[in-house]
Amino acid sequence: MSLLKSSIGKKILMGLTGLFLCSFLVVHLSGNFQLLKSDNGLQFNIYTKFMTTNGLIRFLEIGLLLGFLIHIADGIRLTLENRKARPIGYELNKPAGKSTPASRNMGLTGAVIFIFLVIHLKNFWYEFHWGEIGLDANGNKDMYAVTLDAFHNVWYILLYLVALYLLAFHLNHGFQSAFQSLGINHKTLSPVINKVGIGFSILISLGFAVFPVYFYFFK
Repeated sequence: MSLLKSSIGKKILMGLTGLFLCSFLVVHLSGNFQLLKSDNGLQFNIYTKFMTTNGLIRFLEIGLLLGFLIHIADGIRLTLENRKARPIGYELNKPAGKSTPASRNMGLTGAVIFIFLVIHLKNFWYEFHWGEIGLDANGNKDMYAVTLDAFHNVWYILLYLVALYLLAFHLNHGFQSAFQSLGINHKTLSPVINKVGIGFSILISLGFAVFPVYFYFFK
């Protein structure tokens, strides 16, 4: 318990939960590509039904929720501790030697992403469980139609794309720092991890950006 309360312990926990959430993004993005099938969303609706009714998936949702909560709480604590540790006055606005805009604004980007996540869950997860959603040709809740409506709302699209832009920076720094927190900091391996982090952050963000562009311009 003393390790978890220490700065190092918090960073390790932040790194582990961050990598866990990265794996969720990969799974979520992979499933969403079914939106691009030319079947009026039938396969996507089957997928959403499976993901929300399968017992194992529902159990894993608990772990996902805990991962989010721990990551958010740990991020808030580390941000506050870092601010408290900074010197005041002139030094307050002087960036550290190796810091980057992404590293200095992890708290801010995380907060904006969290706000977007709440809105996103309201529009999709909440609507699936408690909203009045029509049925598709197979009798499944038509989440494809919900997605279509959402991605014809210009304001929601703008919010979505801004969140993805910030997510790219958040992922890039978070991916690299997660491995450093876990003690993986090698002169040969670290540059590879950094490049993988850059590629991962770009691919994830661009991958999710495909959907609003596709629906707004082509559906």
